[in-house]
Amino acid sequence: MHVCRMISPGKLLIIHVLFQSAQWDAGYLLSTGMLFPQESSSREIKELNGLWSFRADMSLSRNKGFEEAWYKSRLSESGPVIDMPVPASYNDITQDPKLRDFIGWVWYDREVWVPAGWVADEGTRVVLRVGSAHYYSVVWVNGVKVTEHNGGHLPFEAEIGDLIRENPKVPCRITIAVNNTLTLETLPPGTIQHMDDTSKYPGGYFVQSIMFDFFNYAGIHRPVLLYTTPKAYVDDITVVTDISENTGIVSYSVSAVGSPIANLKITLMDKDGHCVASSSGPSGVLKVVDVNLWWPYLMHENPAYLYSMEVHMTAVHEGGAYEDVYTLPIGIRTVQVTSRQFLINNKPFYFHGVNKHEDADIRGRGFDWPLIVKDFNLLKWLGANSFRTSHYPYAEEILQMCDRHGIVVIDECPGVGIKDIRSFRNASLAHHLDVMDELVRRDKNYPSVVMWSVANEPAAEMPPAGFYFKTLISHTKSLDSTRPVTFITDSNYARDNGAPYVDVICVNSYFSWYHDPGHLEVIPIQLHTQFENWYGKYQKPIIQSEYGADVVPGLHSDPPMMFTEEYQKIVLQSYHSVFDQKRKEYVIGELIWNFADFMTVQGVTRVVGNKKGIFSRQRQPKAGAFILRERYWRLANETGRLPSWTRYPCQL
Repeated sequence: MHVCRMISPGKLLIIHVLFQSAQWDAGYLLSTGMLFPQESSSREIKELNGLWSFRADMSLSRNKGFEEAWYKSRLSESGPVIDMPVPASYNDITQDPKLRDFIGWVWYDREVWVPAGWVADEGTRVVLRVGSAHYYSVVWVNGVKVTEHNGGHLPFEAEIGDLIRENPKVPCRITIAVNNTLTLETLPPGTIQHMDDTSKYPGGYFVQSIMFDFFNYAGIHRPVLLYTTPKAYVDDITVVTDISENTGIVSYSVSAVGSPIANLKITLMDKDGHCVASSSGPSGVLKVVDVNLWWPYLMHENPAYLYSMEVHMTAVHEGGAYEDVYTLPIGIRTVQVTSRQFLINNKPFYFHGVNKHEDADIRGRGFDWPLIVKDFNLLKWLGANSFRTSHYPYAEEILQMCDRHGIVVIDECPGVGIKDIRSFRNASLAHHLDVMDELVRRDKNYPSVVMWSVANEPAAEMPPAGFYFKTLISHTKSLDSTRPVTFITDSNYARDNGAPYVDVICVNSYFSWYHDPGHLEVIPIQLHTQFENWYGKYQKPIIQSEYGADVVPGLHSDPPMMFTEEYQKIVLQSYHSVFDQKRKEYVIGELIWNFADFMTVQGVTRVVGNKKGIFSRQRQPKAGAFILRERYWRLANETGRLPSWTRYPCQL
């Protein structure tokens, strides 16, 4: 049985039939709110990070785990297992090249003791949450399927309280199967190619082909945890902010679940814990006099100010009294776009930032606090005020850091590598719309998120792309009308099948690299022409969303040659001279590709990954980092709104 059949719609149907015998109705995928788990007087959390048992299904069909029902007992009872850290990509953990490049189902399991109080109290909901897994996931608890999820980079949950109460005297066994296979209907898309010539390849040989330039890391990438709420609880909160002179306006809507009648008290507090506004009821408006606005880093002397909105719910239902408390950080700010400017709090904002990847040695795309804190220190050292989550949603904890530090975010979905006309069909569009639903639902309240990006460099010249992106962008705006929408385009692609519907034009171009390689003299001409063509046609503000050049750290040449630090330096400076002309008109931002080197598939165009980072993969600066640091701090100082202690020192 070929793997491509396993992941085709027909084969997935077979797998679904197998699942029906696993008591599907014991749990369900939560399809309403997706509040980030937090502890409060009414909520508790138990993290399940650490070592899990792990096995890759190396069978030819990759379906042995389902055929033998590995989820019905400990993984160690059905075959050999190894230790696997969670969260982490599994690819770089071992010395086995088969696992590094593995495509198909992998299996995790772990036993955990659930606190006795959670089990005994039937008025307590117990929820299992997976921060993200790539890309198709199926979850069992004590051998019973509780949920499945299609797509990576976003969280999914299932309520499991009834299951763990069936036999409270034994530990709870959680089994998660994850499949990283990419098809023309997944995000990102891909194809499976079979090599059937047995004179060249072993039997059943296949490769995963992708159309994006980063490694297809896989596994459970973000934290797994159990958390509790009361049976009647705050399910979702939506906040929209505005300002009127010196008054902040917070419009809120709260969804409560589990009781037909819930009493809600809303309290908005400042950083010192003082109440500045309050209300009651499921929706309303809070007004804050002499408001402290949420400002981006380096745009104001008091950036990233956050209020706290405490939602206190009480309810009585079926003889039980319930109380739930959830506190949401609130940044009061506005976002607007004109034909030439991007405005935050009615002031022009210029993006001087980076593109990033969740990528590092050993852990791959796995969530790692030390790495995150290091990256934020480097961003602030650099003088960057923004980044794009290329090419997928990042962990919520990263967005929370952005809220606290004032780093502005363009939030991008995994719509990268949409190059095949078959990926514009209805099934692909339906999945893409679902992904945007999940992304907006998760990130709608983060003040740092100022724009949604629905795709990166799609083949927009293809005839179906017009309807596809018109539908996708319109749907995203219907989910959130307060933020502009963009998709990232390449100047080589046709302009008429996406750009008319977006609010900001984001353009990637690599003059003197992928085009006219080695000829640095063409950059000013071609970049100027690019900007004039785009703005002349659409009269919308433009962000240079990618530009750059690969550089091997420590490689030098005079005259400059490609891959040397000198060549990258001149590429950056040539782009910057044009940016300085056009930012006086309609260019509203520049995002370097890339913040740090990252891993890619093996190939003749990449030497152990993409080397366009201004930092190495180990976060050491190249010459380009110092060029960018000098520029970004000078751009920040031009605003004239920074306190003296933040002004860039003149030691360069």
